[in-house]
Amino acid sequence: MKRWTKVGAATLVVGLGVAGWIRFGGAKKQPPTTFETARVERGRISARVTATGTLSALVTVQVGSVVSGRIASLHADFNSKVRKGEVIARIDPQLFRATVEQARANQAAAIGNLERFKVAVDDAQKIYDRTKSLSDQKLAPQQELDTAYTALQSARAQVAAQLGTLQQTKAALHQAEINLAYTTIISPIDGVVISRSVDVGQTVAASLQAPTLFTIAEDLRKMQVDTSVAEADVGKLKSGMLATFTVDAYPGEKFVGKVRQIRNAPQTMQNVVTYDSVIDVDNPELKLKPGMTSNVTFVYAERDSVLRVPNAALRFRPSPDMLAGSQGAAGTGGAAAAGAHGTGGTGGRGALGKHPPHGVDAKKHVYVLRPGATTPEVTEVKTGVTDGATTEIVDGALKEGDLVVTDASTPGGSQSPGGPAGGQPPFRRMF
Repeated sequence: MKRWTKVGAATLVVGLGVAGWIRFGGAKKQPPTTFETARVERGRISARVTATGTLSALVTVQVGSVVSGRIASLHADFNSKVRKGEVIARIDPQLFRATVEQARANQAAAIGNLERFKVAVDDAQKIYDRTKSLSDQKLAPQQELDTAYTALQSARAQVAAQLGTLQQTKAALHQAEINLAYTTIISPIDGVVISRSVDVGQTVAASLQAPTLFTIAEDLRKMQVDTSVAEADVGKLKSGMLATFTVDAYPGEKFVGKVRQIRNAPQTMQNVVTYDSVIDVDNPELKLKPGMTSNVTFVYAERDSVLRVPNAALRFRPSPDMLAGSQGAAGTGGAAAAGAHGTGGTGGRGALGKHPPHGVDAKKHVYVLRPGATTPEVTEVKTGVTDGATTEIVDGALKEGDLVVTDASTPGGSQSPGGPAGGQPPFRRMF
């Protein structure tokens, strides 16, 4: 019994010794934490919205054909400058001329029939007058008078009907003449032909809809960009604001335009809602061409000489497991030197061990590595505009030249003798 008691006591002593070594000796061999920092600077911040768009002329007219037929001749081609009323194409007019001649013949026949019916009315009138005179003298029965009156009214009705037929033939002739005129295609505006869709000898059919023969741009020195702006960004835009854009044809050149309107018609594609923002652009050198794809940037806010920090510093949050005993040193404006140790305390008010809870604080916080400190301290700030990479600091304890933590890491991560893994759990970023 005494033997087992001695064995148990020895085991207990050895266990306590191992635990103590793990608690006090192993922890001292944890690899140091390396902090990556960035310097707080003053500079310019431009808050922007980006979108893609397509260039087009301010006024673009598609010239089509009202009548069907074979293209007899073309008088304009790609890039041709045309004037309003100028002939740009002709459709073979032979069938339409024949239709006009037939309509004129029908009209002449209708006029002849009208004259014949007028003569019949005069004859029926004379018969009626003679019969009525005899009837008044009791020399003709009433039946003959009634018959003569009916014949007169019938002749008059035929004249009225023939007048209607004559109007129909006039309308048919007018329509045939209009169709004949439509075989000559003229330009409706002054401009430049940017598209030609037919060739000589090709037959166009206008039975269902007018086929497009030419596309004419009124003035390529005045153009517009139709952009698709996401619904999350459309509230930042307004009419009259400036916009810049680039095109692939001139990658090193920026073009400037002005927002004319933001159209209220939504466009939904793959569950993404966008709105068309129209930008007016001057094109005096005719560099820009219709259909070019443009990458547009709208600047909706600008700040000069403001305090700014990288967005990575606003997103950085240390994991709770690294708060206790975190050691390291930061390099100026870059990564801290791994393995450097300090002897300072927590760096003063708002040290690393008192950071705000994750995901519950709506205010912005950054972690500042003060000179001589081994652990960064949390600092509350009020932010302004952002350009996607840096953010304006409107209020807070930050000043120009401070080092803010953007990332942290623990090198090695090897197993310490008799203890847990020497590396700390990875740091979390909150995006």
